[in-house]
Amino acid sequence: MPVGILGKKMGMTQLFDKDGNCIPATVIQAGPCYVTGIKTQERDRYTAIQLGYQEVPERKLTLPQKGHLKKAQVKPLKVLREFRVPEDAMADLSLGQEVDVSQFKAGDFVDVTGTSKGKGFSGVIRRHNFHGSKASHGVHEYFRHGGSIGGCTPQHTVKGKKMPGRSGATRVTLQNVEVLQVRDQEHLLLVKGGLPGARNSLVMIRKATKK
Repeated sequence: MPVGILGKKMGMTQLFDKDGNCIPATVIQAGPCYVTGIKTQERDRYTAIQLGYQEVPERKLTLPQKGHLKKAQVKPLKVLREFRVPEDAMADLSLGQEVDVSQFKAGDFVDVTGTSKGKGFSGVIRRHNFHGSKASHGVHEYFRHGGSIGGCTPQHTVKGKKMPGRSGATRVTLQNVEVLQVRDQEHLLLVKGGLPGARNSLVMIRKATKK
């Protein structure tokens, strides 16, 4: 049963189906990952596993991180993320076990989570798709402004009001992404369409929950 995997977005390419149609695809270098922690229903009140990814020199880890990875008997790893796993699948998992892309196959659907590109400080037109004020029939000095941010009731700015601010660099999940190819030997996963984030950014791949 697919439990999930961590990977790195490498870039985009294109594939052709049997009818000659061009399909955009994103290449992910997925794994190999290692099980570095196991959460059980009796001890933690839920079932999950922690996966480690991307080997680094030991000097780049703190003492608690070294001790945690030493229990699992795995190499020094940079990224640790948790994946929920059904209780009936926990029997097949053990500390230090390697997890690779062979758990997926072409035609599967997955949910991919990444961090979108940061776009810096942006106004409301770019950040929230405001259409702006009228540009004719008189001089309008506030075409790209957001308008009033509060009236007499309530006498404060409401929490969550759409205003200028930092745009992007947020956690984004794309659901029901189709797997086009799985290349076990190269640890590559090719999925349909684009994914959030820049090149070499971290992505989490899990079995689709709504498919």
